[in-house]
Amino acid sequence: MKQTEINELSIEELNEKLTTTQKSYENARATHALSPLENPIAIRQQRRTIARIKTELSKRTKEQA
Repeated sequence: MKQTEINELSIEELNEKLTTTQKSYENARATHALSPLENPIAIRQQRRTIARIKTELSKRTKEQA
């Protein structure tokens, strides 16, 4: 997910996307621990997407305050 896509989402949508991405990331890590994934770079991409979403959420909460 790119930063421009994240900027277009509302706070509620960001929270939903964060929880689904975190669940997907945890599942991918567990799967990768048991047997190698075809694309291990996907784990890194999910981790970075989580960081982007968290950054945007904190930025918006600071703007509201």
